[in-house]
Amino acid sequence: MKKRVYIAYTGGTIGMQRTIAGYAPAPGYLESRLNAMPELHDPAMPDYDIYEYSPLLDSSNMQPDDWLKIAQDIATHYADYDGFIVLHGTDTMAYTASSLAFMLQGLQKPVILTGSQIPLCEVRNDARENLITVLLIAANYAIPEVCLYFGDKLLRGCRSVKVNAMGFEAFDSPNYPPLGTVGIDINIHWPYIRRVGPGPLTVMPLHDTRIGALRLFPGLSAEIVRNILQPPLKGLVLEGFGVGNGPTDDGDFMAALHEATLRGVVIVDCTQCLKGSVNLSGYATGSALAQVGVVSGYDMTAEAALAKLIYLFSQELLVERVRFLMQTSMRGELSEGKL
Repeated sequence: MKKRVYIAYTGGTIGMQRTIAGYAPAPGYLESRLNAMPELHDPAMPDYDIYEYSPLLDSSNMQPDDWLKIAQDIATHYADYDGFIVLHGTDTMAYTASSLAFMLQGLQKPVILTGSQIPLCEVRNDARENLITVLLIAANYAIPEVCLYFGDKLLRGCRSVKVNAMGFEAFDSPNYPPLGTVGIDINIHWPYIRRVGPGPLTVMPLHDTRIGALRLFPGLSAEIVRNILQPPLKGLVLEGFGVGNGPTDDGDFMAALHEATLRGVVIVDCTQCLKGSVNLSGYATGSALAQVGVVSGYDMTAEAALAKLIYLFSQELLVERVRFLMQTSMRGELSEGKL
């Protein structure tokens, strides 16, 4: 019996067509292109159904409500398909991949996000290879994770970041090995894949988006920091220097952080560096941040930390529980932590 794959087409470059004003999405266009690809009708390929979202979105316009819509779409069709593909624009693909990893609790089947840098309508493109490969992986490899496929690499979704705006190898997983690599063969690296116990798929909803992000820079005004931390903000991803350091000689800056943590704002320290981990005990400047209530994001990406904060606050947990879980690996999003 042939495997079946569900394709959720949310928008993005992959299905755009040329217009006078430039590339733009067009309803029904991608499906017509797929139907015309003889490779997808080869006996070695799985059967697939494609559902086109309306309206089709440039991923820059994606919001948490759209993440929830995708998760619920997968859950609705979960029993009928062997794997799932989400076609998505590249700009915020890492955010969507991270959020789906947290929302899809009990996932036992592959969910793979992909797209392209050049649309399928062009003669030379990366869309064709990405589509064919993810169809084969989603159908034939029982990977119980949300993944992102790009540039011949299958990445854990909540470890992925966009690293190249122009190249075909647009994404990487700086602090975790690829779950699979594709060349002549498709090689899945099973030791790196998470194993989950049996259980039904549950969609954990998102509804609390009072979360922010702030990248530190020399000369950042404490007044700006204090204004960002004002209610109704509940959580902040703070992108620190190096291993998570900050300007701790600035008393007003430190006071602003301390005032916020005392009233229950969860501030998570991630590194601005592409690789490496936060260590709040390595330098005095890091220890000072910990003393005012900032918690370590270890080697989480900023995208994963933001999605995780939204997810945890949507569960209406106590603040101390949120702080604990932000330092605990839940979906393989960090390598260190309390558990």
